[in-house]
Order: sequence, then structure tokens, then C-alpha cells
Amino acid sequence: MSLEITDANFEELVMKADKPVLLDFWAEWCGPCRMVGPIVNELSKQYEGKAVIGKVDVDSNPNISLQFGVRNIPTLLFFKGGKMVDKQVGAVPKSVLEGKLKAQMGA
Repeated sequence: MSLEITDANFEELVMKADKPVLLDFWAEWCGPCRMVGPIVNELSKQYEGKAVIGKVDVDSNPNISLQFGVRNIPTLLFFKGGKMVDKQVGAVPKSVLEGKLKAQMGA
């Protein structure tokens, strides 16, 4: 299962992570988010120990969304070494997200 990332734990779990990070910005009321959610959970199982994969509820954690200019959801941000290195807006197939994640892993 993907981690729940909040305004409170963002610095520790994302910015200080020693692995690539994939964050799914979502909300309960967002239809396309419900399509992406299961894909993100699959990737979290598949890359357990190799990447940090988490979800940010934009309604409960507005600071992270503001910090990275997330205006549309789902938005998926990729981090490496404490910096945002890639971004995907909208629902996309698993292969697209996996390709972007692998690129951050150097695979």
C-alpha cells in the first residue's frame, strides 16, 4: 500500500528520501483519481524497497499542493534527491508512470 504523505511528514518522507519518490496528488471526489489510485498502489508493491510511493490528499494537505503548484488532479510528481524532477498531470496508463519511475531509478 502506498504511504499517506501529509504536510507534517512530507519533509521527512519525501525531501530526505534516499530513493526516488512518486507522489500521487488526489482527492476523494475526483473521478480520474480513482482510476490512477489502484495503479499507484500496484507500483508501491512492485517497487517496495526501491522507491517511495505515496499519496497526498489535496483537501487535507493544501501546503504541499501549493508548494508545487498542483492545480489539477490527479497530478503525479517524481522526486529524486529532494528535488522535483518530473511531473504527470491526468490519468495515464501504468506503463507511463512506470517508465517515469524507472527513469529516476536509472533503469
